[in-house]
Amino acid sequence: MAQPDWLQQWFEPWRESGQRVAQTISDGARMHEALNQALTGPARFVPHSALPPGTAYEQFIFETGTVPTRDNLHDFFNGLCWLRFPATKAKLNELQAAEIAASGVAPLRGPVRDALTVFDENAALLSAPEPLWDALLARDWRRLFVDLRPLWQQAQLVLFGHALLEKLVDPRKVITAHVYRAQPAMNSIAELDAWVAQDLNAEKLAGKPFAPLPVLGVPGWWPENENFSFYDDSLVFRPRLPLQEFRTTENSG
Repeated sequence: MAQPDWLQQWFEPWRESGQRVAQTISDGARMHEALNQALTGPARFVPHSALPPGTAYEQFIFETGTVPTRDNLHDFFNGLCWLRFPATKAKLNELQAAEIAASGVAPLRGPVRDALTVFDENAALLSAPEPLWDALLARDWRRLFVDLRPLWQQAQLVLFGHALLEKLVDPRKVITAHVYRAQPAMNSIAELDAWVAQDLNAEKLAGKPFAPLPVLGVPGWWPENENFSFYDDSLVFRPRLPLQEFRTTENSG
């Protein structure tokens, strides 16, 4: 398994638990065993082979309280999300199970399940001053990252999606998060977790409450963005078009 560079700023909230689990794996444990050793919440991790053929992954978690886990980097970060955001992960699973109970498992997910999957795989949680939010929603990248650059000192951005975290093991300029607006002044990950779990609901998610953010554009996160020509790449920092939906090659796991 590739080792994350835990010194990167986007991994800071994940560093302690991530290094601990990675060390346990290096010592010979299977992924699910290492995660269980670090676990404090109610969910448990089991080998992926425990998932019966034909059973929906999310439904299995909801019914058994166990998370099927493979020995790979993707499931490593998924496990870390269960460790750091247990209430949010449980709420996402609860909402998925409710949608499956109502509509079954179909080849095409409905808008709620689609949004739940996007959140789970690729979300980032941002608390920021209003001018930053206005610029982000307008996709006014020059204003967001250059003119308002000092305001980023008042912002808090925490990556959540496990596919997003996996992609950032190999950082690339194009990597883009689906940003969900968080309540201001979160003092801890536990407080953020509780707030997000309370805030999420099917109706809100059906409205696609996300904004695209190329995460390596965040001030202080990548040395190359100190040169403001970094933001002139229109293939990454795309203008907002009328009725445009968020679609990039990096938008899901």
